[in-house]
Amino acid sequence: MDLDVFVATHQGEWARLDALARTRRLTGEEADELVTLYQRVTGHLAKVQAAAPDPTLEGRLTSLVSRARDAVTGSRSSGWRDVARYYTVSFPAALYRARRWWLSVALVSLFGTALIAWWMANHPEVRNSLVTPEALHQLTMPGGEFEAYYSEHPASSFAAQVWTNNAWIAVQCLVFGVALGIPVLYVLWTNVLNLGVGIGLMASAGRLDVFLGLLIPHGLLELTAVFVAGGLGLRLGWTVVDPGPRTRATALAEQGRSIVGMGMGLATVLAVAGLLEAFVTPSGLPTWARISIGVLAEVAFLLYALVLGRKAAATGETGDLDASDRADLQPVAA
Repeated sequence: MDLDVFVATHQGEWARLDALARTRRLTGEEADELVTLYQRVTGHLAKVQAAAPDPTLEGRLTSLVSRARDAVTGSRSSGWRDVARYYTVSFPAALYRARRWWLSVALVSLFGTALIAWWMANHPEVRNSLVTPEALHQLTMPGGEFEAYYSEHPASSFAAQVWTNNAWIAVQCLVFGVALGIPVLYVLWTNVLNLGVGIGLMASAGRLDVFLGLLIPHGLLELTAVFVAGGLGLRLGWTVVDPGPRTRATALAEQGRSIVGMGMGLATVLAVAGLLEAFVTPSGLPTWARISIGVLAEVAFLLYALVLGRKAAATGETGDLDASDRADLQPVAA
């Protein structure tokens, strides 16, 4: 069996069954169609398993048949199961599919931050143009403004403040991407500039270790969430420029739904980063312990996005909204 021909022949039926299985309310005609397609795709799965075993296609069809079976028998997912599926399948799959965008944003941003920090630390005239020596001392001295920032407010209210600020940055990246991504570049540049200047000023005072000890526990995860939002915003902006074989409206609708679908996940990641910043960063734990917690949180996120996300994407999951939650899309000829 020619697998490529088989997929091309039946792709439309699989997509239709997926849409019906995700729809919460079906008409009588749609219910009959669901049963017919469920039986047909079950046969497709058996044929793939017998004649052309392919782990990726088999996993995709197995997942599709399972969801269709639940829909046929009335075993619809509860709200909590929907939430669990979002965090274990939909969100990581969307992260994985967008990985080239946000990893590229991360690399460019970190390089820019390092360059600004080096320039600031090694050029006194640049520092003096931004801040007076007295103000620099107040900022960088032991117990100074930088260190006090993390402990001068109650942890719970500080966590809420941090989450709100970071969520606003992420929202700007996501929403303003439609303007060709230009506002997103500005938001990312502002973030890079502020971080680079802060590192450079603390390094010039010989207190880079203190800065990193206070930044890493929460900053790795926090910055990664911002990079993801920035990558998604730039991808949306690029879709305006080059929608591919689809109409621009269709392409923007798909990318826009992807952004909406990832919003809750990014909000959760930023909430975790906010808790780390409020409770771990200013805690009395040794520096190595605080840094270890931050590194573990970052590694966990990367494994979640790149390993779990890869497995979810291999089943055909895109992270798009359920069919019942989105407008019908009409196919566009290439």
